[in-house]
Amino acid sequence: MMGAKRITAALLLAASAGAGAADNDAAMLEKGKRLFTQTAAPPCMTCHTLRHAEAAGEIGPNLNEMAPDAARVEKAVRNGIGVMPAFKLSEADLKLLAQYVAAASRLP
Repeated sequence: MMGAKRITAALLLAASAGAGAADNDAAMLEKGKRLFTQTAAPPCMTCHTLRHAEAAGEIGPNLNEMAPDAARVEKAVRNGIGVMPAFKLSEADLKLLAQYVAAASRLP
């Protein structure tokens, strides 16, 4: 009987941790989307296409096709690349934006 209680407790703990992770992912996507569509100046969506952000820019690369990893996005946003200027964002916002683009570009 004691073993069944431990298993039940472990399953409940795992389920709640999974729900927390899903909440964190959803929050990251929403914050990242806000950075992509509104906060960066000019907003990333002005130039880039990204389905999750409902962005259809035609100047920069289509991020859904490119599907860059977070390191590549972070480097481009921090330093600029081609005609894209470097952006002045806090370290936290820069990392969040990079993680968002990397994750959102892989969503259906």
